[in-house]
Amino acid sequence: MKLHDYLTQQRGRTADLARAIKAHYPDVARWAAGTRVIPIRFGIPIERATGGLVTRQELFSADICRDVWPELSTTPAEETP
Repeated sequence: MKLHDYLTQQRGRTADLARAIKAHYPDVARWAAGTRVIPIRFGIPIERATGGLVTRQELFSADICRDVWPELSTTPAEETP
């Protein structure tokens, strides 16, 4: 689910999420609006605070997910002999 969709489903969710992840309310609102990039360090906290409804894969590009969180990669890693 997109962060914007999650936050607009229930009144007060932006403030609740900001408190849960220790971020500023205006930053969370800007992330949801797409006017500011979500810092990578908030990927896991957002995923946890939303109970997995908003995932890192939905917040970041596949390249970023692969580089930062290789465990999220959908392709098996090449084995070295």
